[in-house]
Amino acid sequence: MRPDIYLVYLLLRLFGLLPLRVLHGLGAGLGRLLLWRNGRSAHNTRVNLRIARPGLEPAALEALLREAMVEGGKSVTEIVRIWGGGAERALGLVREVRGEELLDAARAAGKGVIIAAPHLGCWELLNYWLCRRMPMAILYRPPRIAAVEALLRKVRGALAPEQVRAEGAGVRTLFKRLAAGGTVGILPDQKPRAGEGEFAPFFGREALTMVLLPRLAARTGATVLFAFAERLPRGAGYRIHLLPAPAGLDDGDLPAACAALNRGVEACVEQAFAQYQWHYKRYSADDRESPYRRQPGQG
Repeated sequence: MRPDIYLVYLLLRLFGLLPLRVLHGLGAGLGRLLLWRNGRSAHNTRVNLRIARPGLEPAALEALLREAMVEGGKSVTEIVRIWGGGAERALGLVREVRGEELLDAARAAGKGVIIAAPHLGCWELLNYWLCRRMPMAILYRPPRIAAVEALLRKVRGALAPEQVRAEGAGVRTLFKRLAAGGTVGILPDQKPRAGEGEFAPFFGREALTMVLLPRLAARTGATVLFAFAERLPRGAGYRIHLLPAPAGLDDGDLPAACAALNRGVEACVEQAFAQYQWHYKRYSADDRESPYRRQPGQG
């Protein structure tokens, strides 16, 4: 591990001793600061909320924006505790699990399990929780800074999932894991590259949506479960949710399957709306007009 990356690791270990309530307080302040600056993250969040909640009055929309920015700030600072305190200590923050029986039944069926984990709540804690129960491979895109991979392996420790690159060989690995009855994790709301997805409704607007997860489900017969770790108020910990997939996600008709996939993400988001990664440019695409372009005088 590079000396500078190792220093980051030591700092994570040090600040990971702070109580979660303190870290969430710092994150809330960060979110308010970013909203006050009205930069890219605040702008993108406002655009997405206008799309997802078109009927809100301006005052209600601004209140929801403040809440979403605060939760976004918490998602940044809480990672210090999740990574810096060690996996087992982080798992001590799980206060409740809803839907665990769905996971038990899916594993018992022996056809493989696909965990669809949206950018909602604390997905790093969800990884720990899942990997404690079974080996899991996750599809990922390598970080831009290669040395960060070494840091991730260090902080995740024994509960690190197998990381499978989002490329041809990696996708074949996922098929093999599922055929053997294993478990794989995928971010279902990760925007695919142009030409590699299908447009499907997401909170009332067409969004470029991945086709890999529906194809995996259709070809392997694996059970798809949606999952996320909800952030509880006042630093009290987290609640793990597991939800069944909507009907039609394994449909051979890709637009229909992608629409079902997005309904599954929406069902998760509605349970912890402000904790979704609303600053993500979910609706931009190379071949369609982007809603994120700032207009003169636009907030």
